[in-house]
Amino acid sequence: MLPAMMLSSDIRAAFIDYFKTQAHTEIPSAPLVPKGDPTLLFTNAGMVQFKTTFLGEAPRDYSRAVSSQKCMRAGGKHNDLDQVGKTARHHTFFEMLGNFSFGNYFKKEAIAFAWELLTDQFHLSKDRLWVTVYQDDDEAEQLWKRFVAPNRILRLGDADNFWQMGETGPCGPCSEILIDQGEAMHPDCPGIGVCSCDRYLEIWNLVFMQYNKTATGITSLPNPSIDTGMGLERITAICQGVNSNYQTDLFTPIFDAIAHKAYQSKTDIVSSMPARVIADHLRAMTFLMSDGVVPSNEGRGYVLRRIIRRAARFGRKLSLAPPFLHELTDSVIDPMRLVYPELAAHRKNIQKTIQMEEERFEETLNRGGAFLDEVIETIQKKGEKEIAGEAAFKLYDTYGYPVDLITEVAEEAGLTVDEHGFQTAMEAQRERARCASLGGAADRGEKINDTDHLLSIALQKTPIAKTTFTGYQHLEEDVTILSILSGGKPIDAAAAGDVVEIIFDRSPFYGESGGQVGDTGTLISQGAGVEIENTKKTNAGVHLHSGKVISGTIHIGTRYQAVVNSDARKSAARNHTATHLLHAALREIIGDHVKQAGSLVAPERLRFDFHHFAPLTQKEMDRVESCVNAQVLEAVAVETKEMAVAEALSCGATALFGEKYGDVVRVVSVSDFSHELCGGTHCRNTGEIGLFKIIREGSVASGIRRIEAVTGTVAYQVVKNQEQTVKQISELLKINSEDVFEKVMKLTKEIKEKDREIQKIKMGQIASSDDPMQAIRKIGNLSLLVRKMPNTSIKEMRVHADYLRDRLKSGIVILGGLDEAGEKATLIVMVTPEWTNPFSAAKIASEMAIFIGGSGGGNPEMAQAGGKQVDQLGAALEKSVEIVEAMGKQS
Repeated sequence: MLPAMMLSSDIRAAFIDYFKTQAHTEIPSAPLVPKGDPTLLFTNAGMVQFKTTFLGEAPRDYSRAVSSQKCMRAGGKHNDLDQVGKTARHHTFFEMLGNFSFGNYFKKEAIAFAWELLTDQFHLSKDRLWVTVYQDDDEAEQLWKRFVAPNRILRLGDADNFWQMGETGPCGPCSEILIDQGEAMHPDCPGIGVCSCDRYLEIWNLVFMQYNKTATGITSLPNPSIDTGMGLERITAICQGVNSNYQTDLFTPIFDAIAHKAYQSKTDIVSSMPARVIADHLRAMTFLMSDGVVPSNEGRGYVLRRIIRRAARFGRKLSLAPPFLHELTDSVIDPMRLVYPELAAHRKNIQKTIQMEEERFEETLNRGGAFLDEVIETIQKKGEKEIAGEAAFKLYDTYGYPVDLITEVAEEAGLTVDEHGFQTAMEAQRERARCASLGGAADRGEKINDTDHLLSIALQKTPIAKTTFTGYQHLEEDVTILSILSGGKPIDAAAAGDVVEIIFDRSPFYGESGGQVGDTGTLISQGAGVEIENTKKTNAGVHLHSGKVISGTIHIGTRYQAVVNSDARKSAARNHTATHLLHAALREIIGDHVKQAGSLVAPERLRFDFHHFAPLTQKEMDRVESCVNAQVLEAVAVETKEMAVAEALSCGATALFGEKYGDVVRVVSVSDFSHELCGGTHCRNTGEIGLFKIIREGSVASGIRRIEAVTGTVAYQVVKNQEQTVKQISELLKINSEDVFEKVMKLTKEIKEKDREIQKIKMGQIASSDDPMQAIRKIGNLSLLVRKMPNTSIKEMRVHADYLRDRLKSGIVILGGLDEAGEKATLIVMVTPEWTNPFSAAKIASEMAIFIGGSGGGNPEMAQAGGKQVDQLGAALEKSVEIVEAMGKQS
């Protein structure tokens, strides 16, 4: 029996314990990113991890299960993001309590279990419980009549009582249990299925899994099964006697932290929509990142980015100074870490990623906030209700505002956005870009090659099936020419000197796809020869071979020998296998949040883009490089197998979200170290890679890093070049090679000392011209020194700011100046430690940056901003006094 005041942890445990006594096996929560299911954005229900079991594809050694599953409903078929904060019940992240039967028991037992748990264990009043069943489900209605009066059993249609996990997948009729919360919630409620108020609140959904929905229709599952779902947040609110999920102990620590940060009472915070949004979104972003999702501009990463930015924007409504979200994540992690230990394990990564993301978003808001406010004010003054498409597009294109953010801000102001006008402006820009691109190519005399367009031209003359690729087995093949294109037109024959695209019936040439470049080689016969310069694969699977006829004449319908450049193919294979090893090494050393974001595999190099929030340290890169080379030294066999996509995914093969795979896929495995779905060409064993060497690591976009590396003879040459460089330096310095580092360090130190002496002389010359201390302003007890510098370098401005701060001893120094060319304005703000609260250098710099048309960043003690509106530098410096005074009043 549960205590009078049931904590959420008690309720979670009681649910699981009850079903364990009913012979159910407790199953841990699956990650929020569905394993082996690239078609589903997030785990949105407890049954997701059992999807293949319901389909009869992956039987388990138990037939009954119980779980408390982490769920996200912020994308896809189930999306509650826009409702968060507006109601007492909607969340992006929540926990779903569920019991499952895989062909073991069905409706009778599921209904009996649910009734006993709610009434005997959770002690809910039987007279307050109502039930809905699917409109055609006579059996469920009769089973419920054993427990519930007939007048409290209702039949509803597809929208309410037929459950689907997504657009495709297991589904079936369902029965929902609801509780009447009384007339106080809605005295005139017209009833269940008619009104969406909270008087009749759904507690538990019992899904009778009978069908599988595919793109072509609905079929029956192998065995009728049970899938139930009860939101922990809802049942906790009911058991704790509160009217809102936000009033439960699941949210109490979060609201305490928000109230403390916002200097407001907890009572006011809990009833505040902005605080509710922040509390919900904090849980979502923290749990998503603990399961490896990182902010990006697509798929799951974009949903996470939107959640972080939405929470950050609502923080402004509570006057929370950004960045603040990362400081609140402990209120999510600490209460939940015992149930979900992955939260604590990823604490630092979570906090750092959120901080960086919020800082970037603050820059976006600062750039476009004034323009958006001006647009809204103008529209409201005119009495209009819509933001023009061109204005919305300017916010998007010039200031970087996401479209959903523009729409949301407009909605809060009682406005809409002209979406058609926005799309028109977007398409006009794309067309300009296309014209510029095509025009530029034409100016350079380049050939514009669109493989699918060329294929459509070829098909007009000759029907062509998918090319049979034989290049996995061998690099030479007797082929028949099916089609020849020259200048984008089909021809019957081509002579020496002609540049052509050729299609064969079969081909050993790998067509560019999956990041791997296309093969090169030759096409030869006794009387003719073609140099194949590139091979591309069309969406229809046809290989298009581009090249130049070097001798004789080639004809449609004749036989030739196709020979792949073996050296280039082997080099590409080394790099492709190394890419797989690199991916696995990054996940092992950096974290399982690392996901591939793109790649290039060429004979001479490889490039791998991946999701990660920060630059890799030299130590991390050394460990990754060492990990890959350890696999190379082991000379592990590289195995490739073709199998059903469901089997491949269930075996743990890595798939890319959003990628479309056929029914049969190719899995490339390196022992237990790496398993990936891949159609590329690979080494026979890792030893063929020879040597793996990282060349550089850097950023390509927000939250996306890039590693460039080389293998084999190219890697060997890189090492030899480095060795030669060290040798040349040692000869120049007339020392042994092993002493180069110490000698260079000594010289560097001497140069820095000389540089400091030069800077001191320059600063002395500036200081002797006037006494800057005479310009100190007093704001209360604060000393503020604002000074405009003559045109100089940023480095000299920083040195002078340090000099002035040392002389000031306590207060704020603000310097402004132009670069030596007079083309860019720079602002430097320094705040001594005792004044950083409330005078943050980063915030002062960001607010001043608006005036010079730029952005700023830094930390509370030192910050810098830059912009190209050089004529506004004086105004920015004048405005700095007002900015500092305003910050002082807010404190």
